[in-house]
Amino acid sequence: EDEDEDDDDDDDDEGEGEGDDNHREGKGGDAAGGEGGSASGSMAGAGFEAELSGLFPEHGALQDTVRAWMAADAPNFDVGGFVVGDDVKEAHLLGKSPGVMAGRPFAQAVFDVAGVEVEWLVADGHVISDEDAKAKKPVAIVRGPVRKILIAERTALNVMSRASGIATAAREMAKIKAAHNWHGEVAATRKTTPGFAIVEKYAVLVGGCSTHRMTLSQMVMLKDNHVWSVGSIPDAVKKARRAAGFSSKIEVECRDLDEAIQAATAGAEVVMLDNYEPEDLKVDAAKLKEQFPHVLIEASGGITETTAPGYFSPHVDVLSMGKLTQGYGALDFSLKIQR
Repeated sequence: EDEDEDDDDDDDDEGEGEGDDNHREGKGGDAAGGEGGSASGSMAGAGFEAELSGLFPEHGALQDTVRAWMAADAPNFDVGGFVVGDDVKEAHLLGKSPGVMAGRPFAQAVFDVAGVEVEWLVADGHVISDEDAKAKKPVAIVRGPVRKILIAERTALNVMSRASGIATAAREMAKIKAAHNWHGEVAATRKTTPGFAIVEKYAVLVGGCSTHRMTLSQMVMLKDNHVWSVGSIPDAVKKARRAAGFSSKIEVECRDLDEAIQAATAGAEVVMLDNYEPEDLKVDAAKLKEQFPHVLIEASGGITETTAPGYFSPHVDVLSMGKLTQGYGALDFSLKIQR
């Protein structure tokens, strides 16, 4: 499985903020929900995860995405909003299940588009404990016209719930990797939800795993269908190299050691050993590394948190899991207007 990796019998190819001053320090960080937070400038869970909002370019693409989500949610009349009106209220965003919080840049953009202020109490990567979840401890405070708070509510919560579910699963895999002292990277794939992949990939990073390639344009991935259509691995790699040039890596999905040697000999920088049994993988990975020590080796194909340790090897550099962005659980958040 490659970024497309992860099916037991096929691979799984894996795989946007401007705004007003409402989200400056003391209200929500930068346009993507980055650093800042409480009025004192302190931020629970600050660190690499809290800095990830800086990945989003400030050219408005993230807010364009959010506007499309919100337009789909309220395409014409908002009768509920008409009923409550524009009185200014305060609402608490509550974390109600344990796990790793993620999705803040997207929720921030939703609230920005709606025109309300947010004071974030924790950063992405913050672990909501069992005790905090039981107490329904707030992770943010939202202020503004009640109609605008409520039109943003469900979209913001949906994004955070799903992103946090992915981040929680990714954090678990990062812990498993650390417990086995494995040198490589656990990566997601392009098995993502159309229109939502940016959230899912971001959440994988928050959880401590790697995104793998983000799109078809980021790295060349030659899978079985590519090879069969061209005729051979060497021919496919040669044609890809002429188009991609020196600045893009080429990865080839391989079913056995012979195909892996063909790929490495042809100049592929990454070789995916797909749908291997763990012990067979270790044997072939060792042989390939001995002959081509510069080549990165990726293991893929139906790997789960239970089976992953069996694939850890000093000769394997990447373990890709479609499961990180497929069939993930969701954390429970709610937004409550304060009386």
